[in-house]
Amino acid sequence: MERTTGRDAHRSNISVIHALAQTVRSTLGPKGMDKMVVDGLGDIVVTNDGFTLLNEMRVRHPAAKLAIEAAVTQQDKVGDGTTTVIVLAGEVLRKAEDLLEMDLHPAVIARGFRTAERMAQEILEDIGEAVGPDDDEIITRIAHTAMTGKAVESAKETLASLAIQAVRKVIRYDGKRAVIDDDGVKLERMVGEPTEASTLMKGVLLARERAHPSMPTRVERANVGLIDQPIEIKDPEIATRIHISDPRQMQAFVEQERKNLAEMVERIVASGCNVLFCQQNIEEPADDFLSQAGVFAVRRVPRGDLVRLAKATGARIVSSPHMLDAAYLGRAGKVREETLGKSTFIYVEDCEDPKAVTLLVKGSTAHAAEEARRALEDAVGDIGSALTRGKVVAGAGAVEVELTRRLRERARTELTGKERLVTEAFADAMTVVPRTLIESSGADAIDQLSLVEARHERHDIWCGFDVVSGQLVDAWEAGILEPLEIKTQALASATEVAVTILRIDDILIGDAPAAESGG
Repeated sequence: MERTTGRDAHRSNISVIHALAQTVRSTLGPKGMDKMVVDGLGDIVVTNDGFTLLNEMRVRHPAAKLAIEAAVTQQDKVGDGTTTVIVLAGEVLRKAEDLLEMDLHPAVIARGFRTAERMAQEILEDIGEAVGPDDDEIITRIAHTAMTGKAVESAKETLASLAIQAVRKVIRYDGKRAVIDDDGVKLERMVGEPTEASTLMKGVLLARERAHPSMPTRVERANVGLIDQPIEIKDPEIATRIHISDPRQMQAFVEQERKNLAEMVERIVASGCNVLFCQQNIEEPADDFLSQAGVFAVRRVPRGDLVRLAKATGARIVSSPHMLDAAYLGRAGKVREETLGKSTFIYVEDCEDPKAVTLLVKGSTAHAAEEARRALEDAVGDIGSALTRGKVVAGAGAVEVELTRRLRERARTELTGKERLVTEAFADAMTVVPRTLIESSGADAIDQLSLVEARHERHDIWCGFDVVSGQLVDAWEAGILEPLEIKTQALASATEVAVTILRIDDILIGDAPAAESGG
């Protein structure tokens, strides 16, 4: 058993988080550098996407795992900003280390960080600008910002348009509040065509095939039925013994089972269903009966896909063929099976008012398609976050510099003693984002950040550093826009990591299990 306690435990954990932050920091922003990760099997991943990089890293230290979990939470809730979480957490803890060296107690620092984060959230809410679903220009700029620096510059206009269309298809309103389901937009990667050929499918793509080769490969004006139970003869729930003394009795028994399955299929056909998706098995000869009736059927459809089919087509999921009714059927313009290379897919497309859509993201190579998918995923996530929260801020480091200025001002006027000292340290940590962006462009971070801060002192709140042009700009006018929620969630996650690390004063690491000796 390995044990580390007290100040040594703090130093160990902080150094690990700081090292993790330094690893991903250079990937931040449009000019971020790529990282090459080689896994245990020798497979190579080259990316500047923070979430992908963190997923590929095989960390062992518990503190690093905790930080990565916070980044995963950021990705799940917002869809972007994972690198920012790690970088902020590393910088906040670096400031905490300075405070520990000044003999401030970890509990005092943790409380101060909580106070600072609460104030920072209030400031962010105050400076955020409203955005609505009809603000086309703002939404387009959000999409462009999300994809800047993602190796899809030539296709950025196409991908931005697709992202906006996809989100608008699935967004709904609960009163005045916009809501977007997590599974509303699904991205499918396809290799062999340029990224500009990417398309939005008003429906669902399934990596499945027809239940029977004689079924039609294409159905126009599809009436879609969804069943989540097997189409089969169920075994008795209690132990049953059947005595058969004559071969004709066995034949009659088999014929009765076939008749029961035929009745199920007749019920499906009578409902008007001509395309059927079943979550579980479709037993023989039911699949043959469906084929003879001209029904396009798919078995063993994952539950998540069945739910997306319901959202896309408007169908209602039922538990038995006997429950299937015309009122429960969904609609799709067409359903077809297509084989691409060695894979077979089912396309459910041209749905009238889908609440689940699919983006077919294309690339001439697997790497290009994956980079385009990541870029489009960020754009969809950022647009969704902006519309559900209803607020946006300017990027280019502008919001972090303004946050630092206002937070220091509030600390000076509202706090005293150690609490003020901790809050000011927290405020200073926020500048790691603009500083990193400036460094990534090759400019002098000290000089340029000082110029940005001077503009903010003159209440030019959206002044930032545009890493593409290498100039100070009004980030709002330049169209560098980000969802407020990315900033607020990243701040909350980074603070949670820092506070958790500060509250740990004892690390116990068990011994690895001994290898079994040979016989």
